[in-house]
Amino acid sequence: MSDINKLKETASQVRRDIVRMVHAQNSGHPGGSLGCTDFITALYFEIMNHEPDNFDMDGNNQDLFFLSNGHLSALWYSVLARSGYFKTEELSTFRTLNSRLQGHPTTKEGLPGVRVASGSLGQGLSVACGAALTKKLNNDSKLVFTLHGDGELQEGQIWEAAMFAAQHKIDNLIATVDYNGKQIDGPVDEIISLGNLKAKWESFGWQVLEMNGNDMDDVVKTINHAKTLTGKGTPILIIMKTEMGMGVDFMMGTHKWHGSAPNDEQLESALSQLEETLGDY
Repeated sequence: MSDINKLKETASQVRRDIVRMVHAQNSGHPGGSLGCTDFITALYFEIMNHEPDNFDMDGNNQDLFFLSNGHLSALWYSVLARSGYFKTEELSTFRTLNSRLQGHPTTKEGLPGVRVASGSLGQGLSVACGAALTKKLNNDSKLVFTLHGDGELQEGQIWEAAMFAAQHKIDNLIATVDYNGKQIDGPVDEIISLGNLKAKWESFGWQVLEMNGNDMDDVVKTINHAKTLTGKGTPILIIMKTEMGMGVDFMMGTHKWHGSAPNDEQLESALSQLEETLGDY
């Protein structure tokens, strides 16, 4: 049985890491990172079958995760460190020269947990399809998970990959879209509306679930339900409703914190709203 309270405590610490990392370099993307914290925390600490102490690029007999919207790197780095892929002290090197923790995840630095460079939006679903097909060819029963931004769905490659996945019955793939309704230039509906997103993905041949990405109970319940739907010939998509900047009141309800860093005073305000549960790095 899931320890939801423990997951919530971990998520609170991850949110503290995010705002501190972005503040330290006056650079990064806190809004979406805070919004998706519950989801990635649940994946790594509850859902996925993975081995932090035995990382390799192949990931045979382990569940894999690909962060397609790579600008959420502060979130991913924090979760990777907190789940044991590398020491939490390394979080202090975020976005510094020669660090393994670059602004967008890369592979040449050899950071455990990262299997593909990301940040060029639209590519992650194609990568995930390849990884999932590889697992099927190798008779590997583990799953592939991805995360995408709603603004990222304006990239055509996403829909090419969506057609490919349905055509080839890639049913060991669970993709999630962070549907916060905001992108760097403003509301998604004002930039390029996504229309009826559920109907659109269903028309592409996917089975679609919906969840509240800021309700840890719902996150765990929905992803576990999605796992029961795998292996039945259809890729799975989760439409995840979140609030950009979740947990920090002045960052919520606006797209302006998509890629802006808090100043000293704002950092203190943010930290006062987020409980320190595992110890700051």
